[in-house]
Amino acid sequence: MRPHNLRHLVKENKKSKNSKSSYHPVVPAVDQACRVLLCLSKNSNHKMGLTEICKEVAIHKSKGFSILNTFSHFGLVEKDHQSKVYSLGPRLLTLSRHFLDHLRYPEVVSPFLQDLATETNGTALFGLIDGEHVIVVGKNEGNQNIGFTVRLGHHFHITLGAHGKSIMAFMPEAEREKFLVKKRTFFYGDPSHLNGNRLRKELAKCREIGFAQDTGEITPGVNVVSAPLFAQQDKLIGCLILMGTFSKNKVHEYGLKVVTLARQVSIKLGAEGENLYQDKGMLAGKDRSLIHSSTIH
Repeated sequence: MRPHNLRHLVKENKKSKNSKSSYHPVVPAVDQACRVLLCLSKNSNHKMGLTEICKEVAIHKSKGFSILNTFSHFGLVEKDHQSKVYSLGPRLLTLSRHFLDHLRYPEVVSPFLQDLATETNGTALFGLIDGEHVIVVGKNEGNQNIGFTVRLGHHFHITLGAHGKSIMAFMPEAEREKFLVKKRTFFYGDPSHLNGNRLRKELAKCREIGFAQDTGEITPGVNVVSAPLFAQQDKLIGCLILMGTFSKNKVHEYGLKVVTLARQVSIKLGAEGENLYQDKGMLAGKDRSLIHSSTIH
């Protein structure tokens, strides 16, 4: 091999090594196609023209046309040939039904409960709304010395303590008011302890920061934080709960962790990640760095 060819080979090897370090396993064409589908799914009118789609996704019209034409071939997108607009196709129903048929909430949430319990040494619970109750369908205990006898299948009243406040805070207003006018609610344990003005302030605060708390009012010595969980179409389905004997000065820090995980779980369950907790205090200022540093993968 001649010297200049050898030098050329060395340069090529160096290029290859450098390219590996910056390699990202994303196929641009597939990425663009996925963004086209997501663009159509987020449009409130459900129908969009080619120019509008390409502008939103930032791709050339010829590329957008090819993507949409391919999707139409597989029934993932439909085109109205008169108005020249596109909408999501019926084949997506088959895919979504398959996903929903095989979705098991506890299986999805379980790894998050384990990570949360391990990191905080608390007991992490997944509660699913069932009428006027919350059923514990997932549980993981940390390495704390004191355990809690909360069994799978246990029913809590939907208004009880921290989880009650987190659920009520994110309920549709009309539905929430039906609960708030009831004489027997358990936000502070005994119904006689209810303070309407205090409760409404706490619900507003929960909507701002994403989580609710109970510092020993339901069970003395036990602190609880809770954040809501959402699924498809951002439907409120339940809550993530962390309870333990951790100190009160840990409540805010752990509350932010719970919100972070609740958002991740909600995305896994089909909620729109971009719209969850976007106006909450957790995304503002000094809390932002704490959230990123405490995210559990």
